[in-house]
Amino acid sequence: MAGLPLRVATLLTGLLECLCFAGVLFGWTSLVYVFKAEYYFKDLCNYEPLSNATRQADCKAQSDMFLLIFTVASFMNNFMAFPAGYIFDRFKTTVARLIAIFLYTSATLTIAFTSADLAQLLFLAMPMLTVGGILFLITNLQVGNLFGKHCSTIITLYNGAFDSSSAVFLIVKLLYERDIKLRTSFLFLSVCSVWHVGRTFLLMPRGHIPYPVPPDYSYGLCLRFGTRKEKRTAEHEVRELQSKEFLPSQEENPGPGQQQELRSFRSCVLSRRFAWHLVWLSVVQLWHYFFIGTLNSLLTKLAGDDREQVSPYTNAFAITQFFGVLCAPWNGMLMDHLKQKYQKEAKQTGSSSSAATLCSTVPSLALTSLLCLGFALCASIPVLQLQYATFILQVLSRSFLYGGNAAFLTQAFPAEHFGKLFGLVMALSAIVSLIQFPIATRSQSDPLYVSVGLLLASLLTFVHPFLVYRECRAQKASPSASS
Repeated sequence: MAGLPLRVATLLTGLLECLCFAGVLFGWTSLVYVFKAEYYFKDLCNYEPLSNATRQADCKAQSDMFLLIFTVASFMNNFMAFPAGYIFDRFKTTVARLIAIFLYTSATLTIAFTSADLAQLLFLAMPMLTVGGILFLITNLQVGNLFGKHCSTIITLYNGAFDSSSAVFLIVKLLYERDIKLRTSFLFLSVCSVWHVGRTFLLMPRGHIPYPVPPDYSYGLCLRFGTRKEKRTAEHEVRELQSKEFLPSQEENPGPGQQQELRSFRSCVLSRRFAWHLVWLSVVQLWHYFFIGTLNSLLTKLAGDDREQVSPYTNAFAITQFFGVLCAPWNGMLMDHLKQKYQKEAKQTGSSSSAATLCSTVPSLALTSLLCLGFALCASIPVLQLQYATFILQVLSRSFLYGGNAAFLTQAFPAEHFGKLFGLVMALSAIVSLIQFPIATRSQSDPLYVSVGLLLASLLTFVHPFLVYRECRAQKASPSASS
């Protein structure tokens, strides 16, 4: 196998890549602050820009344009997960990463050369930035396969780094406030593509990293010694790398009844499990997208249109997002611990091991719903100082959301369908996320009704962990019971 220094270098540089580039879209609030300072879409407003003004009424038409850009970009973030995964599966790591680099560099260059007169180009640049970031994440998730039993912890760490990368736009904002032009910041991000290219050819495989990793496997810097070995093991790799995060062992196969019901992709999609999981993911994700997309307008309103108050709260939000990289692995470690515990109990009692595996996802699902409810309650109360608590609950909820999503899909359905189910649930949830725009528009006139409606939807997410708990209890009592 490739040496430990090479694997550690791959791990750390991959973490840095996810932390600095993959999920920068979710720092949108910080970037909107800069765009407004540069008077992007100012022609939609009735006021005259005053460069020295600290108080300036929030322009609804301008805010709606920024919200629409974020809606389109966040939709692409999820919807393109399925084709991005296909590209990675079909054309392997090098091709997928070169496409990611092209999209990312094109996006950063486009933003660098935009201006208030060319603000419409953001509708092109932000989706390209998002899709490039998704491909960076997908190609890096396989790095967990190099570390065996620590695979799930590393993958959740990478997902957390993806969330934390939103802090990059905070750095852009802080530099802008210190007279570093927006163009300079994005030209620097464009130049970083040289680093991405070097990492692609020196620290990443041409194909996929198989799981488990064979003793003679080599990649990257070791290719001149192990090219044939990498090709020889390619047929044995797992097609969807995220399924490794919580992949059950052979002894944890579903019981006969469950195996009968879930043997086809169609039966998985039409199952009650999948339907309620889609509801769970869509509602929680909708809250997050709605909050991020409207946060600048919310802070402006609560601060009485005082930009000097909006700025520190915007910074605080971006700083809390950075801690997602520290929060996410706890979810993976919680589920790994519960899975091992329940599996031992199942062996001692002779109960269904598949039910024990499924039960390990329930606390994660319920905790994510609870965090989302707390976050939603705080966000619905129009008190500026309370938003600090909202920021903390939001980053905790979001850091648990996507790891919990992958965990449930791998535990509740056959591993051979994980890639298709993951892509489908992300694509369908992306369609649901599109309603954030009309909801946000409505909230400007009827904020109480929108908040109550979204809170009721948040309560609906608790149905999912409750039903999963009932199912795994039934399976424990009767291993052959159908789920």
